[in-house]
Amino acid sequence: MRRLIWALLLLPMMVQAQTLEECQRAAEKNYPLIRKYSLIEKTTDLTVANIQKGWLPQVTATAQATYQSDVPAWPDAMGTMLQQMGLDMKGLKKDQYRVGIDVQQMVFDGGVISSQKQLAREQGLVQAAQTEVDLYHVRKRVNEMYFSLLLLNDQLQLNQDLQQLLAGNEKKLSSMVKSGVAAESDLKNVKAERLNAVQQATSLESQKRMLQTMLSTFCGIEVSNVQKPPVADVSSNNNRPEMHLFDSQLRLANAQEKALHAALMPKLGIFAQGFYGYPGYNMFEDMMRHDWSLNGMVGARLTWNIGALYTHKNDKAKIQLQRDLTENNRDVFLFNNRLEQIQQDESITRYRQMMAEDNEIITLRSAVRKAAESKLSHGIIDINDLVREINQENAAKVQQSMHEIEMLRQIYDKKITVND
Repeated sequence: MRRLIWALLLLPMMVQAQTLEECQRAAEKNYPLIRKYSLIEKTTDLTVANIQKGWLPQVTATAQATYQSDVPAWPDAMGTMLQQMGLDMKGLKKDQYRVGIDVQQMVFDGGVISSQKQLAREQGLVQAAQTEVDLYHVRKRVNEMYFSLLLLNDQLQLNQDLQQLLAGNEKKLSSMVKSGVAAESDLKNVKAERLNAVQQATSLESQKRMLQTMLSTFCGIEVSNVQKPPVADVSSNNNRPEMHLFDSQLRLANAQEKALHAALMPKLGIFAQGFYGYPGYNMFEDMMRHDWSLNGMVGARLTWNIGALYTHKNDKAKIQLQRDLTENNRDVFLFNNRLEQIQQDESITRYRQMMAEDNEIITLRSAVRKAAESKLSHGIIDINDLVREINQENAAKVQQSMHEIEMLRQIYDKKITVND
């Protein structure tokens, strides 16, 4: 009962992918790289959350103990005068201690935190776009295995037809041998050709099982039956994920430039400091009594990092060069992509022309083979001529299948080239 329950639970996962699109979608979901999207999103969210905490009060706790070589003291004349008045001014001690807290609150940061958050988001989008580009290449690998499997299916079917044809002629020759019309060697020749076709079928079946296993593993589902996709029209518009990557890189450069400008702005903050220790802010009181005291200070602070101006021009030029490099990469990609489309269009046209002649070639080869069978039955030709005609007819059918599959492969490779 338990095994039956597990079988029912696993049944939806063992979906047979029949079409190329189903295999491609399954492969993208199954490929380990897909998990990188959620990792990038979580990392970006954590980074933005940490940057946002820059608006929280910054609290610093300190504790220090020092020993000084010298401390502020009364001049000798004043000290003598105070002693004559009966005042014991001990002066400050050289060993000093304090335990305190420093609290700073940003009021105006010139847009630094906002620009840093936007920069973190754009960096996350660039990483996600790069992941999309890497994941897109999975489709090409699925195409290679899928169309190879289609070709093997056709070859196996043609091999079965060849075996049936040879078996039919073998049966006829067996009757002719019994009648004394044909030689035993002719029968053995045809039987050897049939067994050779059986060996080829064994090899093709082995290749098919290997490809099915590879494609099933790659897609994460059981692929047991593939279907020929229809001949489709392909748009020339380029929607490749690389275009989104280039756009993301340009937006990242814009965010970097905004962060660069924000670094030039002055920053305003308020602060509060407090400590318990010796000496405190009242130096005169501490000269008379060496007691620890509570001390505090509040205020506002305006800072302006003028040093950022030194490299601002060069940093801005570097960002512009980054933009130029991205645009150059886009132009190179579009140029190479267009060349690839031209090659694929030419291949599609070539295979279409070949397919237009394949049917006629097969019709002629079939007629020649049937004529050879008739001539053999009348003793006009020998068995070698018939075997040659049978093989040539089979080769023409195999060639037709290859032309059709290769044309479909080029069409769907072009769909990947332009992301149609």
